[in-house]
Amino acid sequence: MNEIEILGVHRNKKFSPNHIGNDDAIFSLTAKALEKLGCRVTICCEDDFLAMQEVRQSKIFTMARQKEVVAKLQKLEKEGIQVVNSAFGIEKCFRTNLTNALNENNIPVAESYIVPTGYQEETVFDNIKGKGYWIKRGDFHAIHKEDVSFAASREEAKEILREYALRDIPDAVISEHLVGDLVKFYGVRGTDFFFWFYPYDNNHHKYTQYQEVNGSSAYYAFDAGNLQQVATDAALAVGIDIYGGDAIVGKDGQFRIIDLNDWPSFAPCRDQAAGHIANRIFEVFTNHN
Repeated sequence: MNEIEILGVHRNKKFSPNHIGNDDAIFSLTAKALEKLGCRVTICCEDDFLAMQEVRQSKIFTMARQKEVVAKLQKLEKEGIQVVNSAFGIEKCFRTNLTNALNENNIPVAESYIVPTGYQEETVFDNIKGKGYWIKRGDFHAIHKEDVSFAASREEAKEILREYALRDIPDAVISEHLVGDLVKFYGVRGTDFFFWFYPYDNNHHKYTQYQEVNGSSAYYAFDAGNLQQVATDAALAVGIDIYGGDAIVGKDGQFRIIDLNDWPSFAPCRDQAAGHIANRIFEVFTNHN
């Protein structure tokens, strides 16, 4: 079998809040695993990829998130180059797109509304019941910790929206606050790999705010197999193969997805995950000619 030439496009550090080393590690481990499968791997950063006049390889694996890079990858995909995760899937993980995709595919999620950051009305706040609101920038992933903020009151929520508007963020997602256990998960679609854990127990979470608002884990019983199925369905809904996310498990064992990300760090399980990620990339590249 001929050696497969693959380009790996790494993630810019500013898109890895609190996880720069972890993102480096999973990407490097995946590249090594692909080499063991007989691939010749060349790695570049997002800026170098943008500067390329011509992309020689017909197969690309990527953690990229920069909008210009995603657009260039999409153009290449339209021309027949294979990309994992697909750049169209990466774009669907931008918060507003993600909210729409999960709702349209009946994924159990927190009740959420997309609003312009100039929104100062009452309807959305009237519709959301419970203790407070989560405000998330809509046009992209979280880069700064303020990009995902808890508001205890609608006045506080409107202040956060005003601050987003001053930062030229066009829209935001307002979500209900769910009471329950925060569970983080990682998966690789098309494989049996799925890993979930309680992030507070492992000190592995970007933002301490949820724990401050919600308290420590109560360890409510839930169906982990069902979580894997729902997470897989969510990844399929946005069109990504390598994914991670967060869910809240309620006292009754029901859970809802509150976030889904394209190719996260896999930090607590990267040694187990890297081989599965490489196998999935290899399978996509060799089965879809």
